[in-house]
Amino acid sequence: MLVEPVICSAKGCRAPARWRLLWNNPKLHQPARRKTWLACDEHRTSLGDFLDARAFLREVTPFVAGDA
Repeated sequence: MLVEPVICSAKGCRAPARWRLLWNNPKLHQPARRKTWLACDEHRTSLGDFLDARAFLREVTPFVAGDA
């Protein structure tokens, strides 16, 4: 079985994911709920800044295969 690499969530990016950005929208989600965006090294900051500017970013952790 061929396993596809897990890639960055940035639009058009095909780089392997290295980071998990855990977030939630407090207007829509319960406080404990976490949604996940995956990021490569290049997009970690820009995706994090986007979420942080909206007060959505909760945590950034290294991505380990099998976490997604």
